[in-house]
Amino acid sequence: MNQPPVNKRLAVYPGTFDPITNGHADLVARAAPLFERIVVAVAESSNKGPGFSLQERITLARLALADLPNVEVRGFDCLLAQLVSELGAGVIIRGLRAVSDFEYEFQLASMNRHLIPQAETLFLTPAEQYSFISSSLVREIGRLGGDITGFVHPAVQQAMRQRWQKKQPETEGDNYA
Repeated sequence: MNQPPVNKRLAVYPGTFDPITNGHADLVARAAPLFERIVVAVAESSNKGPGFSLQERITLARLALADLPNVEVRGFDCLLAQLVSELGAGVIIRGLRAVSDFEYEFQLASMNRHLIPQAETLFLTPAEQYSFISSSLVREIGRLGGDITGFVHPAVQQAMRQRWQKKQPETEGDNYA
């Protein structure tokens, strides 16, 4: 298969985005001026048992990032190295929230450098107000009926609310208060 030439002004930001959070959106918004185009690549990741389908996660990411004209959202179900090569991307964007993320992200960056030496990994940190937000925490808070207003785009909040209302068992007669 013929690969396009490497474009250092094209970046890929991969993740499961289950759901996309304001922290993810912050990273994309801050990276957008640095690149001609950013592809937010939503991984299938069926082994992680995501709460939303791939298509739902793509739709929610598109809604959350709609105000960024040079950002494209697409799904993928292959090795990231394959996607990056097919796109001709020269940069992989990864977010670091805390020092604890670094070891795992460093390992991924090293492996990606081996698999796709033409692509560099760029680490970005979220704004302080988003540094504690993770998709798994947001899912848990949302599932338990907590307020996730400051953590996700309103469309994501609405989708989560609808998802958890559907999954909540009938609790008539149960009084835990």
